[in-house]
Amino acid sequence: MRYSVSEWTKSGSPWVWLNAGAVAICVIMVVGLLGLIAVRGLAHFWPADVIQATYTQGEQSRRIMGEMVQQEMVPAEQLRGAGVEVPEGVEAMRRDLLKVGNRDFGSADFVWAMDHLITDKTYPEMIMAAERLEWGNFYGYLREIRENGETVTRYEGHAKSDEYLNLWATFQDRLDRVLEIREQILEIEKHKIGSINYELERLRLKERSLELKQSTDAQAYADIEARRAELNADYEVLQQDLIDLYTQINRDSFVAEIADGREVEISLAKVVRAFLPNNMGTGDKLMHYAAKLWEFLSDEPREANTEGGIFPAIFGTVMMVILMSVLVTPFGVIAAVYLREYAKQGFVTRLIRIAVNNLAGVPSIVYGVFGLGFFVYFLGGTIDDLFFPEAKPAPTFGTGGLMWASITLALLTVPVVIVATEEGLARIPRSVREGSLALGATKFETLMKVVLPMASPAMMTGVILAIARAAGEVAPLMLVGVVKLAPSLPLDGNYPFLHLDQKFMHLGFHIYDVGFQSPNVEAARPLVYATAFLLVVVIALLNFSAIAIRNHLREKYKALEM
Repeated sequence: MRYSVSEWTKSGSPWVWLNAGAVAICVIMVVGLLGLIAVRGLAHFWPADVIQATYTQGEQSRRIMGEMVQQEMVPAEQLRGAGVEVPEGVEAMRRDLLKVGNRDFGSADFVWAMDHLITDKTYPEMIMAAERLEWGNFYGYLREIRENGETVTRYEGHAKSDEYLNLWATFQDRLDRVLEIREQILEIEKHKIGSINYELERLRLKERSLELKQSTDAQAYADIEARRAELNADYEVLQQDLIDLYTQINRDSFVAEIADGREVEISLAKVVRAFLPNNMGTGDKLMHYAAKLWEFLSDEPREANTEGGIFPAIFGTVMMVILMSVLVTPFGVIAAVYLREYAKQGFVTRLIRIAVNNLAGVPSIVYGVFGLGFFVYFLGGTIDDLFFPEAKPAPTFGTGGLMWASITLALLTVPVVIVATEEGLARIPRSVREGSLALGATKFETLMKVVLPMASPAMMTGVILAIARAAGEVAPLMLVGVVKLAPSLPLDGNYPFLHLDQKFMHLGFHIYDVGFQSPNVEAARPLVYATAFLLVVVIALLNFSAIAIRNHLREKYKALEM
């Protein structure tokens, strides 16, 4: 049986195919975008080979070495405008972006070079790459190892040999020793001395509180002084341990030859890791890649957030979302229950619903300004006056922190939870409520034991939408607690363990800071992609967790809906 075009159109089949095509295009675009971000970001951790070549400009030639980062074609007109000689008839020429490192011995660690001016390209196995705590990567030939300024071993050649391998093994042994000492220093400075300083500050505030109350309790003052003396004694012991460790870690250094032929001395205490990229097999590179990726996920940032890891930002993002969810869920559910189950359905109720829907469309920066003015300055300042007068003029809760950021985002997302919960309550059949009441249950018992359990999947839907929106917000957080670099996590071993007044790092703000505020744009670009991909993964994991809970609740109470 044949159909005409008009009949086929009226049947709705074209619109089904049109919708399917639109969905397919959207899926392809999303997957393609995520794939692009993942490739651009995660490829940064792969140990690239280091090239050595001769670069000739006019009559001057110089040796260069570094990683090939990017290649692009540049129009001839643009090159001529920059003073580059371009042969006639050539429309475009290729130029290469090289990561040459050694920023402390040159002008920049990224340089653009015309590809046709680069000659004698080689990949020597002896070139070393070293990641450092500051000044970025170092590239050069390892020449000498020194201990307290005295030469331990040296190698002059440029070819790979047993003598050089012995030099490299000695270098790695001493670097491992330095890394162990650095871990000990970190343990003392960040944890042991950090705990002592925290307790000393609490003693100072306790003493100040007694002074403000004009207390004459001599025993209280004596106890504070005795405890302070104990802490100071412990601090002196740790300080001496630190002096000894710093003496040990600064013992070793190495001398390397850089691209221009100079030999420079660098302390091993400044090196994070060193490797020979051109001498690494696939297995070695995979192990190096895994180590770098783990460092990115578990370590703290360094070098203006362009090196190291982003664990504090991951922790701050997840902690803030969890606190926001804990705050927004009860308030959103209670408001929805009142509007649907108890409030008289009239003009005022309709007006409230209109206001709730309009709140969902308010720009997030407005919530940030409100949170800064009301929560931070008004409520926080009042809390400081009532409960923390001894800390003034330094604010405790009268400045941005984890609590105010979580409450601000809870306020931002509460309309979503209210609307989703109301829709879930509206879908519950009236007969279910009447059946519960007929069996002798009160209205409150019906609500708590029948209605809310059946509406719990809708509540979780609201929480999922709230998480999806709140986790990626940046603008309000810049006003109420997020910072570029937080010296410590808001959760630690010091009482009260969770420090709601403390500022924290956030993945979204970290992307903004690295992408737009970094002094080294080329070094920051791959980390922007990697952090953006990680933020998507974190949000997806949080949403999948909430979806799993929702599906469990839906299966659990499915029988009540039948």
